[in-house]
Amino acid sequence: MISLELWYNTILVLLTGNLKNAEVAIDALAICLNINGWEMMISLGFLAAASVRVSNELGRGNAKGAKFSIIMTTLTSLCIGFVLFLVFLCLRGRLAYIFTSSEEVAEAVADLSPLLASSILVNSVQPVLSGVAVGAGWQRVVAWVNIASYYLVGIPIGVVLGYVWNMHVKGVWIGMLLGTLLQTIVLVVITWRTDWDKQVKLTVAVQAVLIEGFDCKTQYLEIEVQGNGRRNRSKSSGSLNLVALGHQLHTSRW
Repeated sequence: MISLELWYNTILVLLTGNLKNAEVAIDALAICLNINGWEMMISLGFLAAASVRVSNELGRGNAKGAKFSIIMTTLTSLCIGFVLFLVFLCLRGRLAYIFTSSEEVAEAVADLSPLLASSILVNSVQPVLSGVAVGAGWQRVVAWVNIASYYLVGIPIGVVLGYVWNMHVKGVWIGMLLGTLLQTIVLVVITWRTDWDKQVKLTVAVQAVLIEGFDCKTQYLEIEVQGNGRRNRSKSSGSLNLVALGHQLHTSRW
């Protein structure tokens, strides 16, 4: 998933290289991507934290703990992102001088700064939800969401705005921002619509079969859900069909 995002940024640089006044445009884009990368280090930390916390709580059978972890990591990261959003808006005219002494490049960076600040705000949520997806085992789903958002939406919009509507590097960045925003919205919907109690049951079932030594002829599989104290006994005749169990327990996330 992270590779898809890095390749996406590389493609944006290549697109910017063919714009008018490409040298200044690439300098401004590189500075903004660098600053955005600094903020992403914070978000990636929350991605790892969300992944570990959600997977641990699901493995314990604690649906309430998983939901609490999602809410707290998302809100904490969003608060930090909002503070950085305000900081970069206030310092929009001075950011570029950390990297360059060129006034022309500094003006281009100042022009991109509102979009940069907006990207930082959106990126404070998106990596956390990606971490939730990793912890819940939805890597394939999120990979497809990334491909659709970045490569089927973000890049085409950036090309149209940058080349056809002559918005230049600003148009390319708007395309990137819209792709990231779409990805975030989709991940929010998936996370919101997930039945975490049933997700816990599926996780504990998989753990019981693959880790705790239940074989394919298990007659009884007892799943304890710690979040609400219930015990559910699942019976199977002959063999345990884990795929069928997954379809039964996991609600649609779309």
